[in-house]
Formats: sequence, C-alpha cells, structure tokens
Amino acid sequence: MFNHLPDSILQMSMIFLSIVIEALPFVLLGCIISGALYVFLTPERVQRLLPQNKLASIIVGCVLGFFFPSCECGIVPIVNQFVRKGVPNHTAFAFMLTAPIINPIVIFSTFIAFGNSMQFAFLRVIGSLMVALVIGVWLAYFNQRSIIKDATLQQAVMNVKHSHHHHLSAEQEHHEKTKKSFFQQVGHVLEHSVDEFFDTGRYLMIGGLLAAAMQTYLPTGVMLTLGSNKVLAVFVMLFLALAMSLCSEADAFIGSSLLSLFGTGPVVGFLVFGPMVDIKNLLMMKRYFSGRFIVSLVAIIVVCVTGYALVVSL
Repeated sequence: MFNHLPDSILQMSMIFLSIVIEALPFVLLGCIISGALYVFLTPERVQRLLPQNKLASIIVGCVLGFFFPSCECGIVPIVNQFVRKGVPNHTAFAFMLTAPIINPIVIFSTFIAFGNSMQFAFLRVIGSLMVALVIGVWLAYFNQRSIIKDATLQQAVMNVKHSHHHHLSAEQEHHEKTKKSFFQQVGHVLEHSVDEFFDTGRYLMIGGLLAAAMQTYLPTGVMLTLGSNKVLAVFVMLFLALAMSLCSEADAFIGSSLLSLFGTGPVVGFLVFGPMVDIKNLLMMKRYFSGRFIVSLVAIIVVCVTGYALVVSL
C-alpha cells in the first residue's frame, strides 16, 4: 500500500509515530495533573505553601521537580495551571525547567547511558538548576511584561472569583466545599483533563511532525563537520536537541553516542537544553503564553546553556 511512497517519507512517518507514541502518555499524565490542580489548588493554598521571599520561592520551584517529577512532554499544561492558580511566574518556570531533568528517573537513565558514571548526571543537574535560577531571577526582578495571552481578561476573571470567594461567610464557604462529593470532584478533574488533552494534543502532533521532518531531512554530515570547532559544536548540539525533541528519559543515550564526536561540553549542553526547549513544548507554550515572552525565555536559556557548556569544556 505504501510501496510507492519515497523512503524518506516512510522514515519520517516512523519517526513521527515513535515521537507521538512516546510523548502521549506523558502529555496525558500532565493533563491529569493539570486537572487536579484546577480543581484542588486554590490561590489561598498557594499563598500558604510558598515562601513570600522571591529567591526562596525560586529555589522551591527548582527542587520541586525531584519530588514531583514530570517529563517535558507534559510539563506545559501543569505550568499553565500553576500560573493561573496564582503560583508566581518565577516559581512555576523554575519548576518547568528543572522537573524534566532532576527527577530520579532521568538522573538514573543518564547514569546508565554514560557507563554507570555520575559525571554527566551531576553536570546535567547542576546546569539545569543554574539556568532555572537565572530564569527565575529574571522573572522575579526584571521582567515587567505579562507572560500570559489575554492576560487582562484572565486576570479580571481571577479577580472576580477571588473577590467572590472572600465575600462568602465562613458557613457558606464550608458549605461550598462540602457540597461536592469526592466523586464529583474527580469527575471535574477528568473533564478538565480531557479538554486539556485534546487542546494540547494538536500542538503535540504538529510539533512531532516538524521534529520528524527535521530528523529526516537535516544534513547531519554538515553538522558533524561544524562540530570540529568548540563553540560551533555547542550550537550544533543545541540545534540537534531542538530538532530531535527527544524525551528527557531517553536523550542521554543519544548524547552518549555523540560524545566522541563533540566532546563533554557540547554533550552536556545537549542534555540540559533538550528538555527545556523542544519543538513540541514551544508549540504548547504558544497556546498559553505570549510570543514575546517565549522568544525572550528561549534566548536567555540559549545564552545560559552555551556559557555553561563552554565552561564545562575548559
């Protein structure tokens, strides 16, 4: 049936299917977590749980991924829900950048991929924490622009809900909380999760198709030639991380296979950059966040990861 198709199209189709099949469970998990946050996480709980100090809040976001692991394939819906529920931007994005890297599964897979050596796992974790701290500080102290699409409307809706909540008497508030049964709340979680999944899934499909096309038609021979220069090698590996858009639980095995060609620094850059910026995530982020913010975020990440990779190369 498909014999008349060119080999490159068949290869791209196989890569596309592998990307989607690998990513779908994590996107679904992320949407379920997003639904749970939508139902159970309130702005008041956020205020109670997070420290008021901005720097401390950034650090909490950085380390939260170790106890609340999430693959980058499903991290964007979770972060969007965090922001909507009042989690500070600097905390939410510190979590987004570190959670796919510092979680125990990824650390262990990196350890195995590099011959039971902790060197690359350690360098990867340190690099992600450094980038997350920089992004967190930027969002907390320097970025004055709203990061969410239609921020004015969303903020107005949140303010109305918040105001209504505070005008309820204590008895009314208790009644509102106890009126819904546990099963009704679970139903709301699943309802929101399904909506989120189908809303986000289209961006996964488009991103997976673009990543498959780049893996199929990218002139890898030229890329490997450019890798002979240390600085160019870092940029080549960052571009490969973006183009391949691998899951953070599997990318270490690809990185280890490129170690002899590119060296330690560029491979570390590949391991840090890939889970933070890939085609699927960028398209999912475009659904929720402003284009100006996404461009600024990616630019800062590129600068930080490049500098870190060059320092590791010394």
